[in-house]
Amino acid sequence: MEIRKIQITGGSSYIVSLPKQWIKSENIQKNDPVGLIVQPDGSLLITPKIGRESIQRTRVFEVGATTDRPYLLRLLVGAYIAGFTTIRLESKERLSPFIRQLVREFTQMAIGQEVVGETDTSVTIRDLLNPAEMPFENTIKRMHLLARGMQQDAMTAIRGRDAALAKDVVVRDTEVDRLHWLVARQDNLILTDAMLSRRMNILPNQAAHYLQVSRIIERIADHATRVAQNAPALIDREIEAAMLDLMDEASTLALEIFSRSMEAFHTGDIRKANETLQTVRDLEEKTREINARALRLEAVAAILLVQIAESIRRIGEYSGDISESVINYAVGEGI
Repeated sequence: MEIRKIQITGGSSYIVSLPKQWIKSENIQKNDPVGLIVQPDGSLLITPKIGRESIQRTRVFEVGATTDRPYLLRLLVGAYIAGFTTIRLESKERLSPFIRQLVREFTQMAIGQEVVGETDTSVTIRDLLNPAEMPFENTIKRMHLLARGMQQDAMTAIRGRDAALAKDVVVRDTEVDRLHWLVARQDNLILTDAMLSRRMNILPNQAAHYLQVSRIIERIADHATRVAQNAPALIDREIEAAMLDLMDEASTLALEIFSRSMEAFHTGDIRKANETLQTVRDLEEKTREINARALRLEAVAAILLVQIAESIRRIGEYSGDISESVINYAVGEGI
């Protein structure tokens, strides 16, 4: 850290000199304007980027016929989440068909990504989405509705012996992942672009709070997916009505905890968050009862039911984590 003393000029103006190395690195010339942004902690951010244009960042990956497909997909997702506005794949030889196919899959998975340039040896992907047009609040609400609906339909598929509905639940998990990646991307963009933070009217610590809740919702959706994946295997097995009723009760309670936690999140209600946490124990008791009854059944059915009960329990516990996050954030902000 460089320490500089405040000076007074003209009897009323306070001035401080700026580091020469920074001036040169940013190519700032005499009479160029710079922006001054007062931060919540009282610090002052000085930036040469005073326009409304977002920071443009490019990431280039070298690929070839021997490139590992899953590894390349992870690189693309990583670059997307990191906030790069342009991603370019380059090859010394003609691009393999599997790479072009992977790029198409990636652009369908990641929100706002489009191929804007393509040659025999390269593909350029660019982000066409204006981050300010996708508020965190709206994305989180959408994730909540998707994950909640997935679990409801997964339980309906079990009772109705509906393999098609169960498969549809599994497919919907991709949509939750896409939205979670978007939240993670916007969080990184805000950390690297102070002007974006102002345009979206959200502070970095608020964005981090949204990201934490988004990650929890994504995990809830994963457990709803696991419930749905177990549903087809139960179609040909007779499960007594009392067991199905108990599972429905447990799932309903887990989703109530989920919804109440989200209400507390959107309103910043510490009391509601705390009250919601108390009901997690009730859910644990119900899932223990499911496990006890399942052990009386034949091995395959017992294993499936115990796995479903575990996912229901985890949905409730993750929902409780949202309430804990609400309390921690609200206390930290003095709400």
